[in-house]
Amino acid sequence: METVIENIPAGKPKWLKVKLPIGQKYTELRGLVDKYSLNTICTSGSCPNMGECWGEGTATFMILGNICTRSCGFCGVKTGRPETVDWDEPEKVARSIKIMNIKHAVITSVDRDDLKDGGSIIWIETVKAIRRMNPNTTLETLIPDFQGIERNIDRIVEANPEVVSHNVETVRRLTREVRIQAKYDRSLEVLRYLKEKGINRTKSGIMLGLGETEEEVFQTMIDLRNANVDVVTIGQYLQPSKKHLPVKEFITPEQFARYEKFGLELGFRHVESGPLVRSSYKAQKHIL
Repeated sequence: METVIENIPAGKPKWLKVKLPIGQKYTELRGLVDKYSLNTICTSGSCPNMGECWGEGTATFMILGNICTRSCGFCGVKTGRPETVDWDEPEKVARSIKIMNIKHAVITSVDRDDLKDGGSIIWIETVKAIRRMNPNTTLETLIPDFQGIERNIDRIVEANPEVVSHNVETVRRLTREVRIQAKYDRSLEVLRYLKEKGINRTKSGIMLGLGETEEEVFQTMIDLRNANVDVVTIGQYLQPSKKHLPVKEFITPEQFARYEKFGLELGFRHVESGPLVRSSYKAQKHIL
């Protein structure tokens, strides 16, 4: 769900139009990112919410390289053979957060099925480095499924970030087409396991517009609540390139509002539901 909106072609719904980021905080952070060549998902993906999030002191960083071992039909990240693990990366990310004076950081990564530990050691070292260098910064870790291997998930539990997020991305019926190497039930089990192991706040995200029905979205939200997930984000899927899955439907703001109402009635602590919502949208509020 970290796919983002870049240039919206003519003919797309008016509710997908994005205002250019403004504000002193955004301008300051943009200058720091450019000056020090900092790597954030916000800038590399041209996220539509970048100005708003940066204005509230939130930013998202991706670790473990930019090549994924999986080839999901929705995702714009390159797939193939990843590069060697950069063991200096935890310090680099922590330093970026310090330079930008980030209050709440979201850390995500590509899938690294090529690694025995799934990349979980770099994950825990990154959390440790951030906490050491930025003791007042709160954290959300948006993790892969680690193939459901508990010893790798346990490293995230040991790090104990304020929020642990893992996205189901789509409804059960479409999972094989949309996520290919992922499994719907495995994602639910990862989320359930995190909660059982004592993670205070768990979170997941869904993309819409891939051909799902309203009933299927409702059922996915029910499944997430049954896995004791606290926070859900729901946004519009947009095709990263012609090679990716096409958009079947543009969901209206009114429909997103219905999903938000349903989610709150189910008992989610937070429901972020709207056309421009992405996984890390209003992330700093999800620790509350």
